[in-house]
Amino acid sequence: MSLKNDIEMVKEELNSEEKFFERSVITERFVKKYKNAIIGSVVVVVLLIAGNIANDIHKQGQIDDINKAFTLLNNDTKNFEAIATIKQINPDLYDAWIYSQAIAQKDLLSMKELENSKALLIDDLATYELAQDSQDESSLNSYSLKQDSIYKDLALVQSAIIYMNNSDIQKAHEKLKQIAPQSSLSKIAAALLHYGVK
Repeated sequence: MSLKNDIEMVKEELNSEEKFFERSVITERFVKKYKNAIIGSVVVVVLLIAGNIANDIHKQGQIDDINKAFTLLNNDTKNFEAIATIKQINPDLYDAWIYSQAIAQKDLLSMKELENSKALLIDDLATYELAQDSQDESSLNSYSLKQDSIYKDLALVQSAIIYMNNSDIQKAHEKLKQIAPQSSLSKIAAALLHYGVK
């Protein structure tokens, strides 16, 4: 009985060793067959990881440079080196900085340059500020006709007030009626229609 068990155990061991050897031969063939693809895949993964790390380091360096530039600009708003750094690294942020300075200093020339800005909202805000500062009804009207104007209703109210001051009541009514009832300026428009423009 014991000898039979021992023979069975030896057979099982030989079978498992044979299967292990078989698997190692299959693995070796697979590795030989796809060796270049495996090495290429490993190289690509390593390069992607290295590129991602380098990109993160580069972005962090840019953020640090912009932060330093803004720190310098807080102390001296005319620091041309800091302004140039911001313009080079992030033109949209540069346009936002120029816009904030133009608003603070009522600089219409800088505002005029920002009308063609590619920065989100800056071109719209600059166009509105120019129209509002000039108190030109045609500029306010053309601004209010733009599809996604931020201050569309405010431009309509200002345009209506200009028409009121010029005693053109009909046009003032037309402008005020263009303001939607859901607008936060609808109550002002209604008050102007009722009390201010008769």
